[in-house]
Amino acid sequence: METRSSMTRVGAATVLAAVMLLLPACKKEGQDKPAGDAAAGTATGSPAEKKPAGGKIALLLPESKTARYESHDRPHFERKVKELCAECEIIYSNADQDAAKQQNQAEAALTNGAQVLVLDPVDSASAAAVVARAKQSKIPVISYDRLITNADVDYYISFDNEKVGKLQATALVDKLKADGKGSGTIVMINGAPTDNNAKLFKNGAHSVIDGSGLKVGAEYDTPDWSPDKAQQQMEQAITAIGKDKIAGVYCANDGTAGGAIAAMKAAGVKPLPAVTGQDAELAGIQRILAGEQFMTVYKAIKPEAEVAAELAVALVRGQQAPAGKVNAKVNNGQKDVPSILLEPVSVTKDNVKSTVVADGFWKPEEICAGSYKDACTAAQIQ
Repeated sequence: METRSSMTRVGAATVLAAVMLLLPACKKEGQDKPAGDAAAGTATGSPAEKKPAGGKIALLLPESKTARYESHDRPHFERKVKELCAECEIIYSNADQDAAKQQNQAEAALTNGAQVLVLDPVDSASAAAVVARAKQSKIPVISYDRLITNADVDYYISFDNEKVGKLQATALVDKLKADGKGSGTIVMINGAPTDNNAKLFKNGAHSVIDGSGLKVGAEYDTPDWSPDKAQQQMEQAITAIGKDKIAGVYCANDGTAGGAIAAMKAAGVKPLPAVTGQDAELAGIQRILAGEQFMTVYKAIKPEAEVAAELAVALVRGQQAPAGKVNAKVNNGQKDVPSILLEPVSVTKDNVKSTVVADGFWKPEEICAGSYKDACTAAQIQ
C-alpha cells in the first residue's frame, strides 16, 4: 500500500507540473488574440456565422446596341468592385435585348451562387419575375439604370430620367425658337416601350413640348432602341410630313439620333434640322462637333457604375447602403424603392470640352480621329 500511495503521489505531482507548464502558454495565446476578434465573436457568435469578406456579385446588363454598356458601365463597375473587394467574384452577362435570355442568365447566376444581383432590365415589367426568384433565395437586387417595376427591389440607381427628357426637349424648343421656328413641326422618336426609362424620358419631353407652340407631326416608340428601326421611322416621317417641313427631331438617345440623321441624309434633307440625343456616345459627340446633331444628354456613367459597385459590395458583406448615398425614393408600383439618383447634363457643341472631355469620358484623340479633326480644332479640343 505504501508503495502504491507513493507512486500515486509522484504521478499526481508529475501531472500538476505538466499543467503548470501549459498554463503560461494558454495565457499567452489568449493575450495575443486581438481584442477586435474577441469582440466580433461576442457580437456575431461563432466564427462560422461571420459574413465572408468576399462573395459573388452578378452584373446583368440589357444590350450592346447602346455603346455605353460595354465601353463604360461594365469596366467601371468591375474595376470598382475589385478595388473594394479583391476576393469578390463578378458573374457578368449581357442579354442582347432578349428578356427571356436575361431571365435565364439571372437563373444561372443564382444557381452559380450569386449573393447580389445588379440588374439592368431588358423589360422593366418582366424582370419582376427575376426579382421574385432572387427573393426566394433571400438575394438582394439592385435595379441598375432602369427601374424594375412592380417588384420588391432593394435599391435603385439611376439618373433623374424625367429630367433627362426635359433637358432634351428644352434644348430643342429653345433652339427652334432662337431660329425663328418656334411654331414648326417636329418628329418624336422615343425609346423602347419595354424600358421604363423610355417612358420617363417621353413624359419629361412632352411636359416641355406640349404647349410650347411646336407641333408633333409624327411620333414613334422604337423597339429595342434600334438605330435601324429609328431610321425606318424617320423615313416614314419624311414621307408623311415632307422633307422640307421638319423643323426638329426629338430623339431619345444617340443611337436613334444616328438612325434619324442617316434617313435625312439619304433623303437629301439640307440643312439638317436640330436633333436631340442622349448618352454622349462617341459617335453622338462627333456628330455634334460636325454640326449634324444639336445636343445630347451626358450621364456620368462612371459614378453611376461605381456607386452600384460600392452598394453591391456592401450588400454581399451583409451591410446597408454606404452612408449618405441614398438621396431619394422612387415608387415602382409595389413599393417606394430607396434610390440613388444622379444629375444629367445637357451637352452641345459649346460645352463638349468642359463636360465629357474634362471628365475623361472621351479622350480628345478618340473624338478627333479622322474627319473630325477640323471640327475639334474649331471647338478647341485637342
